[in-house]
Amino acid sequence: MTTTARTTTAEQEAFLRAYHAAHPAVTADALGAGRAPDGRSSYQILCDRVAGRNRVLDLGCGDGLLVELLARTAGRRIVGVDLSPQALALARRRPAAAATALIEARAQTLPCATDGFDACVSHLALMLMGEVEQVVAEVARVLAPGGVLACAIGGGAVGGEAYELFVELLRQTVRTVPAARHIPKLGDRRTRSREGLDGLLGPAGFAPVAWETVPIDLSGSVEEVWAAVSGVYDLGPLAPGTVGALRTAFCHAARELATPQGRVPCGFDVHVATARLVR
Repeated sequence: MTTTARTTTAEQEAFLRAYHAAHPAVTADALGAGRAPDGRSSYQILCDRVAGRNRVLDLGCGDGLLVELLARTAGRRIVGVDLSPQALALARRRPAAAATALIEARAQTLPCATDGFDACVSHLALMLMGEVEQVVAEVARVLAPGGVLACAIGGGAVGGEAYELFVELLRQTVRTVPAARHIPKLGDRRTRSREGLDGLLGPAGFAPVAWETVPIDLSGSVEEVWAAVSGVYDLGPLAPGTVGALRTAFCHAARELATPQGRVPCGFDVHVATARLVR
């Protein structure tokens, strides 16, 4: 691995640590209340993908919302790993924490035993990680043969609604600020497509990826929708005044989308990818 690659990963992780220090529950706050057409959250969908698996690693567990759902299965052993000590501090306040090991660590060097799990879940986290081949190698190492990797991956806005409006306004805003106010490139684009994941996971011993795209409804009042969409990392480096102006522009335009009942339609696609270790 080159020095440039290591520096890039270090910069990515430094940004993520700083952002989650300020916003330790940002992903759960943004998506926890969202629902698929069948009424499940993206967290519950991921939890259901590993039903019947009793040794589960939550990679990038954040504030522990998915851990809490996983722990509803009696007798399950759960380990949560995350870069952010602030997010882990929130996870430790949850009732499930008493029966869960919550560890501050990098996914590239997991402090876990070989063949120690029969499932690994990752909710909007694998897509942010650098040195992803090493991450995949570590996941394959800690999974027992036949183990399942289940990931939720952000798929972007559902067309014609408030999320799309937000993305366009954000792009306009970012174009007006200095490069020092831009976020670093996060993760590896190969983790964001079925073909890319197959290319990463196949050499590590995984069967072809099963892929499903699920629309998540984040609709609500203007303020509720802003709270959901504004959790994106791009806002982190922006000056407070810039964020405030973006919020004002978004809320003004979003009101034009609202139903007579004041509900603003907002949707976000999540790709759910599942692969079994067959080595």
